[in-house]
Amino acid sequence: MDKSIKINLAGVVFNIDQDAYYMLRDYLQSINIHFQNLAGGNETIDDIEARIAEIFQSRKSLSAVISKEDVEEVISIIGRPEDFEPDEMTSGTGRSDHYKKRLYRDPDERIISGVSGGLASYFNVDPILIRIIFIITALFYGVGFFVYVALWISLPLARSDAQKMELYGSNVPPGKGPEPPAKFITKPSHRKKPGSGSSVSNGLNEIFDAIGKVFFIFLRIILIIIGVSFVIAGFATMVVFIMTFFFHYPGYLFDISSNPGIFYLPDFLDFLVSPGLTPWVMLLTTIIVMLPLIAMVYWGVKMIFWFRAHDRVISLIALVVWILALSILGVILFSQGISFGESGTKTDMVYMDSHPDTIYIKSGGKIADLNYDEMLSLPDDSYTLYLNLTDNLLYGKPDLRIRNSDDNDVKLEINRYSRGRTKREAVEKAGSFIYDSRISGNVIYLDQYYTFPPGSRWTGSYVNVYIFIPEGTIIWFDEDAENLFGDYIGHGTYSWELGGKFWEWTEDGLERSHERNRQ
Repeated sequence: MDKSIKINLAGVVFNIDQDAYYMLRDYLQSINIHFQNLAGGNETIDDIEARIAEIFQSRKSLSAVISKEDVEEVISIIGRPEDFEPDEMTSGTGRSDHYKKRLYRDPDERIISGVSGGLASYFNVDPILIRIIFIITALFYGVGFFVYVALWISLPLARSDAQKMELYGSNVPPGKGPEPPAKFITKPSHRKKPGSGSSVSNGLNEIFDAIGKVFFIFLRIILIIIGVSFVIAGFATMVVFIMTFFFHYPGYLFDISSNPGIFYLPDFLDFLVSPGLTPWVMLLTTIIVMLPLIAMVYWGVKMIFWFRAHDRVISLIALVVWILALSILGVILFSQGISFGESGTKTDMVYMDSHPDTIYIKSGGKIADLNYDEMLSLPDDSYTLYLNLTDNLLYGKPDLRIRNSDDNDVKLEINRYSRGRTKREAVEKAGSFIYDSRISGNVIYLDQYYTFPPGSRWTGSYVNVYIFIPEGTIIWFDEDAENLFGDYIGHGTYSWELGGKFWEWTEDGLERSHERNRQ
């Protein structure tokens, strides 16, 4: 067994076998001879020794014996003296290739993220000074904290040797030796060798290191909470979207009590856009909605488990696909949206021949008699559409309103509203709605629905029915007429209170006529 020798290299003690010792001794002597007469040569020699110590420490424990193969590996990494030309390592003689200094985060001086170490290396000052500056400025409305976070996000980490050379400002040219000679570069002069440095500096470093670890743990907890929130929110939104968009699931917009079956959104799309475009609208909408949700879940998982992945290409492809889907959907919706460019109204007016003190409002055609498959209703039930998928028919619910008559005449006004490419087309569409109403004596008959022409599309259409009556007139509603109103009529009165009772029309609206109801 070869004899082992203890050596002190850059303040660190190593056990090295005899053959390896002689090889390392000869190598260091050649390095000393090569650099000792150059400007800054002694500092370069110290840096090389420190780099050798770091390599030995990274590959062996302190109790292990350094072998000849370990020394050969170190020499191959750093390079031999003949790999460095003196005229290229110094300025003032011949060509000098300098690395342009760039700012990075320094992984060798990292407590939290390496920002302070990177600034210290770039400006060749002690990292403690930079950390103290950040702490002091953080006391002024958090300026230092936000600057630190901004630098953490914007500055890359100096991972490669070339990046470290740019960070440290080395003027060693690349391309020499078996591997870039920059691998012996460690830190500028503010970096202390192992075992060196004042007690104050070491104490401050220990304090900052402890603070950094606490801050890092706190940051990890916050990121885990955010990550869990992202995962839960992303998955929940995806489930709701899929159930609402693709399955017969009654969502928020659908009247579950009246139609507990289903509302299938693609069925309504057939009435909103050209039927041939419905699958494309669904596909593009799915891409636009699902890709960000998948990204949210993925980011949440990365925050929770704190891992790195080579996902730039996939992320770029997903972004391009998302932008293309958004652009194509925008073109489709724009082409279909031209049908909503202009608005038009068709108005019909019917007068009651007499001026009775009591009028009766009854339902004509009833929604219960319609043959429809699905219903879309707004939350307050003021606007409702009924879909007959078998015959491709669309029905709508009119909105009944009572107004004061200024000329003491009882009259019925039907306003049909629609949109179209032109004003004329919008008026023609509005006039094509089928709505039956009539006045017989003192009775007004009103259908509970209006019908779109067969095969037509929905273009933001609706029908408003106005009954103008003078003040003091008594009104009686049958039970079915309640469906002509929205839930809330006004002045504390709801539609379900109207049926089978007498009401007086006053300047404050409908009021119960107690005298007539007693009769």
